[in-house]
This record gives sequence, structure tokens and C-alpha cells, in this order.
Amino acid sequence: MIRRAFWFTAGAAAGVWATTKVNRQLKKLTPESLAAQAADKAIEAGHRLKDFALDVKSGMSQREDELNDALGLHQDPDVPANVTALPGPRRLRAIEHDQQDQNTYRSKATYNRNEDH
Repeated sequence: MIRRAFWFTAGAAAGVWATTKVNRQLKKLTPESLAAQAADKAIEAGHRLKDFALDVKSGMSQREDELNDALGLHQDPDVPANVTALPGPRRLRAIEHDQQDQNTYRSKATYNRNEDH
């Protein structure tokens, strides 16, 4: 009789344990729980993406400083850090057309682009 009571109690305990486990898993699979898990994962991914972007930005800034030092391009202290100086104006040579060049090439007035097609 004690054996039967032992096995009955062991079976009841196993049944309670299994039922509890199954109910916990079912609660994890409800739409609300899945939505909350997805939101948590999205927030976590957003934080990781933000950290990655900040790392890339700091790396870019560091590399830009290294390149500026290597090329001798130093920022003026009077100019704000977010404004980069443009290169100085370039001098363009005027193309002189003499009589020989005009005879060699077609003039723009007589050239029709549609004739090539």
C-alpha cells in the first residue's frame, strides 16, 4: 500500500510539474507576449545599431584627423569645426579660337545632334 501511495504521489507531482511547464510555454506564445518580446528585441537591436553608428562616426572622425595631419590640412581655429574650407579659386585659361581652329571643327550652329542617331 505504501508503494501505491508513493507512485500515486510521484505521478501527481510529475503531472503538476508538466502542467505548470506547459502553461508557462503557452503564456509565452500568446499574441501579447510575442508582441512584447518582439518590442524588446527591436529596442535592443536599436540600441546596438545606435552604438555601432556612434563607433563608426568616432572612427571616421579619428581617421579624418589622421588624414588631415598626414596631408597637412589643419583646421583654422577661427573657423567652426563643422565648416570645411573650400580650396582657393582656380584660374582658367581662356580658349582662343583662331581662324584655323574654326575651319577644322564644325561650328556649333551647323551641328545637329539628331543626325548621329
